[in-house]
Amino acid sequence: MGAIAGLSKKHDAVLVVRDADLVAEALRRALAEASPEERPGLERAAALVEATAAATEDRVRARWVRDRLAAVGFDGDLSSVAAVKALRKAEPGLSLLGAVQLQKAAVAHPDLG
Repeated sequence: MGAIAGLSKKHDAVLVVRDADLVAEALRRALAEASPEERPGLERAAALVEATAAATEDRVRARWVRDRLAAVGFDGDLSSVAAVKALRKAEPGLSLLGAVQLQKAAVAHPDLG
């Protein structure tokens, strides 16, 4: 029995999906109807969403890489071969090229670490 087409291949693409604009709109609606007690928490949440929405795709990828490496217990040098191996362990469908490209994004943003 053959494999289903495309399911056994490694993939290089990592899509950045962001719904921050939808969340921000929901928070604005909630703020418009909020009681004085609810406002401080909703205002803080709105500020966090705005800050997250302002992040570039490269920063989002870098944060994702760091999160995935942490999930497999990697805490070594991000620029190492071991980091690429750990990333591919965390995401088995990721190609070597894709892992290296994502590693570069993480290395380029040391402020996230």
